[in-house]
Amino acid sequence: MEMDEHQPASPAAVVHRDPAIDLVRFICLLLVVAAHCMMVSPVLQKDGTVVTVNVLMEQSWFTPVAWGLMIVPLFFVLGGVTGLQSWRRLRAHGGTGFDFAQLRLLRLVRPAMAVLAVMWGGLWVALLLGVHPAVIQLMTAGAAMPLWFLAAYLTAQLSIPVMARLHERAPFLTFTALVALIITVDSLRGAIPVLAFANMVFVWCAVQQLGFLMADGFFEKRSRGWLIGAVVSSNLLLGLVTGVAVYPGNMVVNLNPPNFCLLLLGISQTATLQLLQGGIRRIADVRWIQRVMAVAGRRSMTVYLWHLPLLVGMSGLLLLTDVPKPLAGTPEWWWARIPVFFAVVTLMVPVVWIFGRLENRPTAASHARGPTRTAVVTAAVVVLIPVADAAFNGLTLALLGGGAACFALSVLLLGRVPTPLLPPPVREGAESPERRRPTLPEPDLRANLET
Repeated sequence: MEMDEHQPASPAAVVHRDPAIDLVRFICLLLVVAAHCMMVSPVLQKDGTVVTVNVLMEQSWFTPVAWGLMIVPLFFVLGGVTGLQSWRRLRAHGGTGFDFAQLRLLRLVRPAMAVLAVMWGGLWVALLLGVHPAVIQLMTAGAAMPLWFLAAYLTAQLSIPVMARLHERAPFLTFTALVALIITVDSLRGAIPVLAFANMVFVWCAVQQLGFLMADGFFEKRSRGWLIGAVVSSNLLLGLVTGVAVYPGNMVVNLNPPNFCLLLLGISQTATLQLLQGGIRRIADVRWIQRVMAVAGRRSMTVYLWHLPLLVGMSGLLLLTDVPKPLAGTPEWWWARIPVFFAVVTLMVPVVWIFGRLENRPTAASHARGPTRTAVVTAAVVVLIPVADAAFNGLTLALLGGGAACFALSVLLLGRVPTPLLPPPVREGAESPERRRPTLPEPDLRANLET
C-alpha cells in the first residue's frame, strides 16, 4: 500500500467519471428526499403558529429500518474514493494542498451560498407579509437542516491532502488511530458533552479513509467471504453496543454529533458496495440511466441542498390553501407522501437548471494566478464560523443572512480557478512520463474526479 507521493501521473492517463459512483450517490439522494418527505408534517394552529410532527421518528418500526437505510456514511465513503483520486491527480500535475482546498471550497460553497441567500430573502418577504415570527424560525431551522452535512463533508474533504499523506505512509495505523480517537471521545462525551462534536471530524475522516482503501483496491482484493464477514461482524458489533445501551438503537439519534455506530455502518456499507459492484456497474451501463446520470449525477450537491427548503416551503404554502390535509400518521397521510415526493422532484427540475451550474468548476485564463494561501485559509475560516455557530446555537434568520454573506465573502476571497497546471517537464535523461508508473491506481471502481 505504500506509494511514492512524488511519482507524477502520466499525462495520458485520464480517469473518467465512474457511472457506478454517480448511480449509487443518486440512489442515496432519492432515499434522503423520500425520508424527509415522511418527516416534515407541519400543522397550523388557531393562533397562527405552526408546529411540526416528525411522524417517521415516532414509528416503532423505523428504528430497525433506519439501521439499514442510514446511508450518510456511504456519502463519505464515496467522497473518499473520488477525493483521493482527485487530489493525486492534482498533485501529480504540480498542484498543492491549498489548490485542492480552493477547488473544494468553491465547489461546495457556491451552491450553498445561493441556498442561504434565497432562503434569507424569501423568509424576510414572508415575515414582512405578516407570517408569524415563530413560523419563520421553524421554517428557518427546518429548511437549513442539510447544512450540517455540508459542514461535515467540507471539513472531511479539506483534510484529504493531510489524510492522504498519512494513508500512503501507514494506512492501517492511520485508520486505527482515528478509531481510537472516536472511542475516546465517545467515552468522555457524558462528562464533557461539548467534546462529542470532535467526532464530526474523527468519525467522518475515518469513514472517508474507507473510501481511500476502496480507491486503492483494498476491498477489491478481498474474497467474497471476507466481505460478507465484514458486513456480518460490523452489524453484530453494532447490535451489541446498541443492545447493551452503550449507544442508542436509533441511527438518526446517533447521527449528529456522530459516534462509533456510524463508523460500523460505514464498514458494512463499504463491504456491501464492493459485493454489489458488478450488478451496480451493469445497471449503470444501461444507456438511458447513463443519460440521467450525466445530468443528475453532476448536480448531487444542488439536489441535496435544495430539496428540504423546497419541501418546507411547499408544505408551508399548502397550509394557507384549502387543499385537504390528513392528520399526520393516518393511512391517508402516508398515501399523500407519494404525491409530495413527486412534487418535490418536479420543483427540483427548474432549481437544478438555474442553480446547478454553480457546481461547475470555474476556470480562468491560463496566465491567471490563484489566491494566496492566506486567502484560502481565511475563506475556510469564514465559511466554518457561521456553520459552527449554527451547530452550537441553532440557525436563526439573522444567522442565515450572515451565513450567506460569509459564504459570498469566501467565494470572493477564492476568486476564479486558474486552468490546470501542465505536468512538470521531464529532465534530460529522465524516464519518459509515458513509461512511469501512474500515481492513480486504476481498480475497477474508478473515481469521479470533479466531485
